[in-house]
Amino acid sequence: MSEVPPAPPVLFQAACPECRARFELSAGAILLAIGASRKTTFYSFTCPECETAVRKPAGERIVELLTGGGVRTLRLHSTV
Repeated sequence: MSEVPPAPPVLFQAACPECRARFELSAGAILLAIGASRKTTFYSFTCPECETAVRKPAGERIVELLTGGGVRTLRLHSTV
């Protein structure tokens, strides 16, 4: 039997709303937070160009893509 080569790392296309740079980020550079509603579900990263902390909303499709690509996920719990 031959060994299966490791899968190449997943890269995600992203853009910075501050400096407008476009770049690729590895799964380890992104954090996904899943809350109780659309307003509290987002992903965040630091722009590699201008070092701005970026936070963007994450709909169902984005959540699916990020979790499937190995992005760290934080589940936010309601205190109600």
